[in-house]
Amino acid sequence: MTDCMKGTMSKAVFTPSSLLSFRGALHLSQIILSLVTFLLAAFRGESLSYWNYAMFTWSFCPIMTLIITIIEMFKLDLVFNGICLDWPDFTTGMAMSSTLMTISAAIMYGNFYACLDCPYGWVVTVFAILCSVVYTLEVVKDKFLDKKKATYLAALPGFWKVLEAFVSCMIFVSLSGYSNNLALVLCVIAYAIPFPVVLLIIVINILKKLRTCFPFNLDRFGFIFLIVCVVLYIFAAIMWPIFTFIKNSRPIDCPRRFCIWAEQFMVAFMTYVNLILFSVDLIFTLLGICGFKRT
Repeated sequence: MTDCMKGTMSKAVFTPSSLLSFRGALHLSQIILSLVTFLLAAFRGESLSYWNYAMFTWSFCPIMTLIITIIEMFKLDLVFNGICLDWPDFTTGMAMSSTLMTISAAIMYGNFYACLDCPYGWVVTVFAILCSVVYTLEVVKDKFLDKKKATYLAALPGFWKVLEAFVSCMIFVSLSGYSNNLALVLCVIAYAIPFPVVLLIIVINILKKLRTCFPFNLDRFGFIFLIVCVVLYIFAAIMWPIFTFIKNSRPIDCPRRFCIWAEQFMVAFMTYVNLILFSVDLIFTLLGICGFKRT
């Protein structure tokens, strides 16, 4: 093992020429466009949770891209690939996740801040769309042109988990008007329980060496966890609409940038989306198809 690590480390050299490749150009474009979009949006600061999510997206995605670029410039990806993770799968999976985040951020920002009388909002929205385009181009390059192998994160089972975590984030971003209602608080608890476990499952499957550290069968744990998630989301899918919308129709005056009813509707909608995602995940895992493992 030590000799293998020494041999791999000896291949780690500084290669700035990687920036001149199409992949390097894409990474530089992603970093620059995300940074410009972040600065433009920050100039017109807001306190909305959706604005905070967009700002997080335009900072997190380029930081991850920069880290990946630096690692590949020094060929340290050979070290990671040999020790703890499948590097091509990780980078493609991150590009797919960044695409999902930047597209959603562009849609959210455009919905709340782009209007006929808001030219500045349109400028930011255009740059946000360009961010999502360059991340989409990397996914197209990796999946369809280079045909990189996918072992987990860029494969259907792993990206399905990413979708579940992403929808959970959308629910958390939209949560409002629940603190004085016990039933809605219980729904929030139901949303909160699966989220960290989903992230843990993703990390464990990316860093495969971690799988040996657990004294129980992770595939079996994942199957039981999916059953619990489906039950929790069935509960939330019933309780949230009942205690939110009965005798509470959409108000006539529902401001575009801040409307508690609209945010509560978004929570309900995303609850059903995640219920479908977890249910399909459970069915596929039960049947053991499309790479979904069952023990």
